[in-house]
Amino acid sequence: MKTPLVMDDIQVPFNSIHSPRRGARIGIFGVGYHKYWKQFDGLKEQLLEKQARLLKKLSSLPADFLDFGLIDHVTAAYDLVPRLKAADLDLVFCDMLTYATSDTFGIIIRSLDIPVVLVALQPDMALDYEKASTHLQLYNDDICALPEFAGVAVRMGKQVPHMVIGTLENDEAAEKELEAYCRIAAVLGGLKRGRIGHIGHPIDAMLDMHTDATMLTAHFGTHIVQCEAHEILAQYRKVSPEEQEEASRRILSFFDTPDPVSDPISEKLQDRDLAVAARTTVALEKFVQEKKLDGLAYYYEGDENSDIRLIMTNLIVGNSLLTSKGFPMCGESDLKTCIALFIMDRLGIGGSFAEFHPVDFREGFVLVGHDGPHNIAIAEGRPVLRSLKKYHGKPGFGASVEFKIKEGPITMLSISSTFEGKFKFIIAEGESVKGPIPPTGNTNTRGFFKPDVRTFLQSWIKEGPTHHFALGTGHHADTIAKIAGYLNIEAVIVH
Repeated sequence: MKTPLVMDDIQVPFNSIHSPRRGARIGIFGVGYHKYWKQFDGLKEQLLEKQARLLKKLSSLPADFLDFGLIDHVTAAYDLVPRLKAADLDLVFCDMLTYATSDTFGIIIRSLDIPVVLVALQPDMALDYEKASTHLQLYNDDICALPEFAGVAVRMGKQVPHMVIGTLENDEAAEKELEAYCRIAAVLGGLKRGRIGHIGHPIDAMLDMHTDATMLTAHFGTHIVQCEAHEILAQYRKVSPEEQEEASRRILSFFDTPDPVSDPISEKLQDRDLAVAARTTVALEKFVQEKKLDGLAYYYEGDENSDIRLIMTNLIVGNSLLTSKGFPMCGESDLKTCIALFIMDRLGIGGSFAEFHPVDFREGFVLVGHDGPHNIAIAEGRPVLRSLKKYHGKPGFGASVEFKIKEGPITMLSISSTFEGKFKFIIAEGESVKGPIPPTGNTNTRGFFKPDVRTFLQSWIKEGPTHHFALGTGHHADTIAKIAGYLNIEAVIVH
């Protein structure tokens, strides 16, 4: 995985959500061949030491590791299966310590419904051929059984497992792959335990937004918690003046509030809009805690001039703060894109709500952004708050967030659904480049895509995406495609 992102580098003002994240749980077991132990003195001990070195290397990565020892006989493999299942794991590393017969693996791959990754990291860069021995060959035989294990996985009705091939030391490519699988495990574990709230309905004209909540649970494991707008209203009415003032200070300490420029519907942040945004932020945080949510998709208009309309149209500041600290939120009640944001967040690459805006045919890029919510943890520079006199296409007015995401590589993920009712991942990589954006109180990022903007847009749209997508930093298309594979969901990378 390229350009890993540490979200804590940006200190977003935010009150803690309901509970700390559960770390990814990854099991690791080594494989070997029991007949070698009597033939080659000390080999088993060397292999166990090699497995300990891998565990030490893994200990610095973002996951909790459980060591299940060495499996060198079919009986041990059968005994291991219930232990792996009972451990509530998100992913398993099989350490290919030396050649091993596939009966040490067959029942394991058949029995598990979580990803198994074959790790073949030999200790030596190469054999010293003049001093080589069968003992040294076996010590470095990490890849020897890979074809056998792959073939048996297919015969067990499983996909060929992903593999990490390289050396145990001084191998940056292998280390990045191991880290990527740890982040993938965090995504898979988070999805199958996640609670995503849902309020209201998609804007009734947006047919691409409608989603069967049961199918989200079926394919992702995530539970969709049906919530009501009045639950946030109840929290809003309980916010004290002190809590509102403290939230206002938090917001002003992080956002810039410039004078308006060219857009007549924008103005400098108004005190009334800041007050509503601050009070709504506190109410939203308390609502999240009470409902024990891990994300939220919402759209609710309410009666004109009602408190509930005021609140539900002024969630942008609060939901941007929440999204930036690991609690993805989507406006327009877009549950599918909320899942996409969740995936990017758990990968550690951000994830901001986006759609296509105008194309710049002079310079060859397309603006990608939205009117909220946004992930300000991946902003380029200090994000801006503007007061908008109206929200285009929606009721309401108030404070809105404006920024572009970090300059450099970016990844997009759209989760769409097909005529057959199946989900589909549509993925692309591009570049966020330096330059001005419209001062409209919305996010906008200058997105450059290969081979050119016209061809890219045609290729993207031909895959049938939703008009929303998640926008993250770095190039991670291959990693996201692997996640889709583990979820048995079709994935297309648009080039």
